[in-house]
Amino acid sequence: MAHASAPPPARPLGGLLIVALVEIVGAAALREFLLAEDWRWVLVLLAAFGAVLVALERRPALEARIAEAFARHRRAATLLGIAIALVFPFVLEKSSYALHLCVIAQLYAVLALALNFQLGSANIPNFATGASYGIGAYASALLALNFEVSFWLALPAAAVVATIFGFLLGLPSMRTKDSYLALVTIAFGVVIHQLLNNLEVTGGPNGLVGIPAPELFGHSFASPLAVLGYELPSQANFYYLSAVLVLIAIVFAGRLHDSRVGLAWNALRADELAARCQGINTTWYKVLAFAVDAFLAGFAGTVYAFYVGFISPDNFTFLVSVTIMTMVIAGGMDNILGVIVGAVLLTLLPEKLRAFSDYRILFFGVTVIAFLMIRPQGIFPQRLRRYGG
Repeated sequence: MAHASAPPPARPLGGLLIVALVEIVGAAALREFLLAEDWRWVLVLLAAFGAVLVALERRPALEARIAEAFARHRRAATLLGIAIALVFPFVLEKSSYALHLCVIAQLYAVLALALNFQLGSANIPNFATGASYGIGAYASALLALNFEVSFWLALPAAAVVATIFGFLLGLPSMRTKDSYLALVTIAFGVVIHQLLNNLEVTGGPNGLVGIPAPELFGHSFASPLAVLGYELPSQANFYYLSAVLVLIAIVFAGRLHDSRVGLAWNALRADELAARCQGINTTWYKVLAFAVDAFLAGFAGTVYAFYVGFISPDNFTFLVSVTIMTMVIAGGMDNILGVIVGAVLLTLLPEKLRAFSDYRILFFGVTVIAFLMIRPQGIFPQRLRRYGG
């Protein structure tokens, strides 16, 4: 009987070239998108991205080859990605607006990764991520304004406060599921927004003003960043800070995904009854998912508060939670890369479509629908777990 011969293994050099090409071209496309001012060039870039997605959808072998190259050369891909992130502000032509968009996109990437633990890994709908984001922002701002706590101490303190609220949300939510669970999280978000809007300590609808910029070794983040004689706008300070936060969130997400906790969440997503029959404490793992989501959201909220220097309840509305959920779904649930790409894309799109004035939200929606029609399971869909031998 004839046996089909196995395909020859990819050469290391070829895999490295694929990794380098994908990351460098991706960074170059992102730079062009950030600096694009002509709406026609923005549409060209979106069309090019759509064409790439069509090619990946129609040629699964090509996508598999790229994924294999990144899996085989994970360390090289990681180091190259870090190097590109470090150099990226220097190629943005000192544009403070482009750097601002990068900061906001990275913070939303952290929020999307936080929600992905629930929605992607465990299939738990949560419309309260924006509320946890706001709790972290307000907790850190109040510590800084009322007790003169530094940013570096307020950062973990606010994350702990947000985590406590995550537990408080998770415990009563366990008595509900599916649509009712979603309603509970919506109600929690509305309650938090109303409290922020009416409590005197939070400044009411006027919010909190004058949040001081962080300092590190005597350097204020409100000052321009000078590197080897090259001066970058002050937003570069927060770009690198948020980039570190994204890196921590990626490592955190990867370790959790590969742990027993990640396996338990995936079991919940597949069949909660079967998971319970296998001895998995489903209540504990659901509450843990709420706490982890709030923990990372608290970090992101703190960085946002100290970045903009002013926060109000309008920054943390229900629409924020819906936007974050859209990022996870459009990017690809339970896929770290997909969630990050979805967050970056959906953060930049509304800004780059401002040329359409009142119709920009319509074009934003049409663009998202078009991408989901091309890739129904997200830009980078969820992949099967791999177990090492």
